[in-house]
Amino acid sequence: MKTTHFPGTIVCAMAILLAGLAVMSCRGTVPRRADAGSTVKEEMPGVTAPEDLMREHGVLRRVLLIYQETIRRIDANQQVPWAAVASCADIVRRFVEDYHEKLEEDYIFPKFEAAGKLVDLTTTLRAQHKAGRALTDEIKRLSTPGRGAIKYPDSDKKLADALRKFIAMYQVHAAREDTVLFPAIRDVVTPEEFDKMGDQFEDKENELFGERGFEKVVDQVADIEKTLGIYDLNQFTPTP
Repeated sequence: MKTTHFPGTIVCAMAILLAGLAVMSCRGTVPRRADAGSTVKEEMPGVTAPEDLMREHGVLRRVLLIYQETIRRIDANQQVPWAAVASCADIVRRFVEDYHEKLEEDYIFPKFEAAGKLVDLTTTLRAQHKAGRALTDEIKRLSTPGRGAIKYPDSDKKLADALRKFIAMYQVHAAREDTVLFPAIRDVVTPEEFDKMGDQFEDKENELFGERGFEKVVDQVADIEKTLGIYDLNQFTPTP
């Protein structure tokens, strides 16, 4: 039996095969979703810049709760947890002011200001950063033995006043950034800049606090909460 050859068909088939192999090669770097029972893990994208900043606000909010508990004890004429407050103020200085706010001032605010967007907001946020650092200086002075806590008999009242001012400002400060500024970051940077910013934030965190720096700071805050008896989340659930 005579065999008939179709050169054109064979060429087309080879072209399609090669194209398919090229596509498979290009897609080889795309993480694969694991099937049930499979040991293949799906790679998740890294933490984005806004997510990083927002979770750091979570640390700040937990510090504010510790400050609120301190005020409650002062108002109730109970023993002031000087050491806990001093430790929190140190976390605020190192993690919030020298790291988190520095990222905002170096990477976030300038992008909005260069684009002419939310400039009034960034101006206010910068001023509040400065005011917050002054309050932290006062809190550290008043809560550190030998620098204020023992020297002044009314240090507890002065401390409560400084803590109230800090809480009042940062409650609205963090909320405004989370709901207005951070969601708009994508509007003032390119996709490439957005991705790079996340990597820059992670590199800076590792440089200052080591690997898993965020988790380490969260653990420090949790330890302080435990010493004050406010760590257990269940205790804040209202009883019907």
